[in-house]
Amino acid sequence: MTVKIGFTGDFCPWLRIEELYNSGNWKFAFEEVKPFFEANNLNIIDLECPLTLPNYPIVKTGPHIHANPQTAEILNYLNCSLVATANNHMFDYGVKGLNSTYEALKKKSIKWIGSGLSLEDASKIHFQEIEGMVFSFINFTENEWSTTNGNQPGCNPLDPIGLFYKIQLAKQKSDFVIVIAHGGHEHYNLPSPRIKKLYRYLIDVGASAIISHHTHIISGFEEYKDAPIFYSLGNFCFDWEGLRSGTWNKGMIVSLEFQKGAKIKVNRKFVEHNTEEIGLKFIKGEEENKLESHVNELNKVIQNDDLLEKEFTKFANEKRKLMNTWIEPYRGKILPGLHYKGLIPSLMTPHKKRLLSVLIKCESHKDILLNALKLE
Repeated sequence: MTVKIGFTGDFCPWLRIEELYNSGNWKFAFEEVKPFFEANNLNIIDLECPLTLPNYPIVKTGPHIHANPQTAEILNYLNCSLVATANNHMFDYGVKGLNSTYEALKKKSIKWIGSGLSLEDASKIHFQEIEGMVFSFINFTENEWSTTNGNQPGCNPLDPIGLFYKIQLAKQKSDFVIVIAHGGHEHYNLPSPRIKKLYRYLIDVGASAIISHHTHIISGFEEYKDAPIFYSLGNFCFDWEGLRSGTWNKGMIVSLEFQKGAKIKVNRKFVEHNTEEIGLKFIKGEEENKLESHVNELNKVIQNDDLLEKEFTKFANEKRKLMNTWIEPYRGKILPGLHYKGLIPSLMTPHKKRLLSVLIKCESHKDILLNALKLE
């Protein structure tokens, strides 16, 4: 007996997709890709936003994202009965946004993993029996504004030690352990050396496969000890003004085939979404061939630790100027902008940078630093 489970990257049914839904004429936007989902026993979509009205936004940096709760119907249409909710936007509207999302999902008989009203709730393993096989699913996100670390609501945070115990428990109670991760560097199409090491470690301690997203761009993948690791599927359906003609609009959807005692089989497709033409379609022909060649080149880099380190250092150096501006004590929009352009000097001395470096790098110092930075 074979079981097929489908996975996608980021799904946010807002802007033009939400407008289509509200008009009642939306199904055409998903018709071409729907057969892919219908062929799977289970589909898991990364729900990248709370399904809520835009009330009570949390204080954070970056955009607040939300969508009409009724758009959960789109998930039903795509044969999706389980969503991954551990990501950096799920808590944009606080506990009210979470509860609104859960109510919207419940109305459509859709379950969720990766978030909850406490860390214990958010980190729960989801077990599901399909065709006589038991599957377990663990969903986490890197630590940002959305994560919880105690009795507060939020998303399941990246915690390698906690993940070790979760995977060990899941392995005892299931035939396959699937880890769904949300992390990486936005708009960078390779994993950092740290992420490669982490995801391989998760396989070493018992995960059967890892699916990751968050970067909004297709990354490479590898097979490690017969276990597939997808470092980023890119966006699945995430309309964004000003980003309708590039890498943002391309994604990968994956179906994994499971049989007891057999190697996991991988099927994948490239999709394009919400360009100037709204909706989703498969990428075919010459464009598909070019994208396949590009991903193959990424895969080669992933297999070469020295080259992977070199590429990441290059990316980090490109971000150095921006990061230095972020850590400057300048406030508002004008002064940081002037500093970024080199029109006003840095207020960070070399000594101060060295101090910040050790406070962040040393685990014991970081514990105290994070406590000191808590908002009263």
